[in-house]
Amino acid sequence: MPEDETLEKIYEPIASFSHKYLLAWENWLQFAVILTALLAGWFLRYRLVPVLTKRIDSLPFHFRIRRALKNFLKLTLHMSAAFFLLIAVQLKEAGIIPFDMQVAAAAISLLVAWIFIRIAAQFIRNSFFRHLVAAVAWVIAALSIMGVLESTAETLDSVGITLGDFRLSALSVTKGVISLFVLLYIATFLSSLVERKIYKVSALTPSSRVLISKIVRVALITFALLIGITTAGVDLSLLAVLSGAIGLGIGFGLQKVVANLFSGMLLLLDKSIKPGDIIELQGTFGWVDHMGARYTSIVTRDNKSFLIPNENFITQQVINWSHGNTLVRIEVRFGVDYRHNPHEVKAIAEQAATNLERISKDPSPICHLVEFGESALIFKLRFWINDAEKGVTNVKGAVMLSLWDAFKEHNIKIPYPHREVHVTQKQSIDT
Repeated sequence: MPEDETLEKIYEPIASFSHKYLLAWENWLQFAVILTALLAGWFLRYRLVPVLTKRIDSLPFHFRIRRALKNFLKLTLHMSAAFFLLIAVQLKEAGIIPFDMQVAAAAISLLVAWIFIRIAAQFIRNSFFRHLVAAVAWVIAALSIMGVLESTAETLDSVGITLGDFRLSALSVTKGVISLFVLLYIATFLSSLVERKIYKVSALTPSSRVLISKIVRVALITFALLIGITTAGVDLSLLAVLSGAIGLGIGFGLQKVVANLFSGMLLLLDKSIKPGDIIELQGTFGWVDHMGARYTSIVTRDNKSFLIPNENFITQQVINWSHGNTLVRIEVRFGVDYRHNPHEVKAIAEQAATNLERISKDPSPICHLVEFGESALIFKLRFWINDAEKGVTNVKGAVMLSLWDAFKEHNIKIPYPHREVHVTQKQSIDT
């Protein structure tokens, strides 16, 4: 299309709108009425919203309901302004207002459209996406209300570039971007819904649930991307020319991301690590809380979440305390005075550990004399637990306290090193 015709198509709707709405003196009177209605709505919101917000905070509702009510209060200005403008339109029909109110009627439609769009957008959890969807929907509604939607679409369609047999216009790009955002949100929402359903299936193992949910999420997002690109008018066959360069760029730029993604898949397939396992990696001890596409979340006993890349579980040594069998052996080292019978100490120590609830009875605790120390007989008490997720340090402390009580009861002494220091005074020699 020639450049003059393109500029003319852009200029025509703008000139028509300016002549119809901006150059008539009656419209300026309507603008004054609209401004007055907006100021009245702002005043009502300024006076009412703080009081009603305190009332909502005191209600015994779920926090999401309270948040939705607070968001609804933000529309006080729009609802009040629409109400005042509706009264003005009724006064015009009654013959009290002498000038036309078409612009005010259009303003009422715009305000009502914004109110309904914002209410409908409350179902979208993500605040950024909620505001984006509301803004785009309102712009489309506003263009339709003002009667320039078709001309705007034609104008956007006239602006574009041609690459061989393929033409990319501003209209197709706009449609593609809008549909891409919508489809990606729907895909994310559906994948989250399917994931919650899968996690409730008790017949599946934890690793199978995570693997299936990941496959569903990747499939839905890929499907949404393909539909969004197709909606923009992009022929997917054209991407074959650039696939080699794009693949090379992805290979270098997203090397770690791809490595972590496939490492997570391998972990789920070989079942070496799964949600709920007790693991130890690089001094981090805790249980696997969540296995994502890029990282695995490890929650420690002090409720800290360590986000460890999946690749680390493949390339580094990992201690899985619950892999195959949840039975874990723990060791406590202690010493007693040489005056005591080691056979008696061994029996007392084993009985002290057996009395504790978390200690396994089969295999039972066992104590060994392992060293004749400088000032004590050194023993190692070994016992088993099958609930490492409840903590290891706390059960070792409980065993040591039980040993302390048992030794006190049988008058067994725990020695400590003695040092003798001899101080000699050196006489000075006069010279």
